[in-house]
Amino acid sequence: MDIVLATQNKDKIEEIKDILAPAGITPRLLDEFGPIDEIVEDGETLADNALIKARTVRELTGLCALADDTGLEVDALGGAPGVYSSRYDGENATYESNCRKLLRELDGVPTGKRTARFRCVMALAVTG
Repeated sequence: MDIVLATQNKDKIEEIKDILAPAGITPRLLDEFGPIDEIVEDGETLADNALIKARTVRELTGLCALADDTGLEVDALGGAPGVYSSRYDGENATYESNCRKLLRELDGVPTGKRTARFRCVMALAVTG
């Protein structure tokens, strides 16, 4: 079974390849299918966005597609930024601006209360 990774993030590609290797699965990469426009991730949850990407890539390639969405969930911020992690500081946010905003919002929160986690949701869209 051919599986296409629905990401162009080099770090994610390597992580997913490492996870799939023990199962004997060597995934195909989006680059093999020519230029693919950026996929709009407008879901309300990480699962929504993972499904959007997986289904879109399945439709574009005709192959099974594996996608993920990952977000930082900060307890003191009620789980924010979550699904908005990459654009936490606005549509043109950078890693640095997102970090600055996060630190501003955590101002006054004691160190021991600054707990957080990265959550990753994977979705596999299969072909009929």
